[in-house]
Amino acid sequence: MSTVKELLDLKGRAAWIVDAESSVYDAVASMAEKNIGALIVQSSETTLAGIISERDCARKVILKDQPSKPTRVSEIMTGKVVTAKESTSLDKCMALMIQNKIRHLPIVDGEQPVGLITLGDIMKTIIREQSKTIEELESYVFEDQGGEA
Repeated sequence: MSTVKELLDLKGRAAWIVDAESSVYDAVASMAEKNIGALIVQSSETTLAGIISERDCARKVILKDQPSKPTRVSEIMTGKVVTAKESTSLDKCMALMIQNKIRHLPIVDGEQPVGLITLGDIMKTIIREQSKTIEELESYVFEDQGGEA
């Protein structure tokens, strides 16, 4: 199976970032503008302070009837971030995501975020790889039987 590097080479290496002191409202607006479901959180102390997702906003702000404009990202972000490296296999990433019940996985080089992958990205890659394998097998079978693919 593929590695994170191969997935990022196809998808791109955009790692959208929000400052920990930004408002939740601004973070949600940024996610909506970029059509994404999570942002990497940075602070003055570190480039990877946490991650904030739409799920965080829904559960920790909306359902608790908190106002989003005065609420800071740092108040609701997930601070203990599960990460992977570009050399990590997608199988390992999927296992990490399932085990930790997360859908967004920051990719890091040391402490520096270099990308973000989702469970959907991994599933698309698996489907693409399986489709390619099926095509190759069909081609082999047809050629072996003297037919055309």
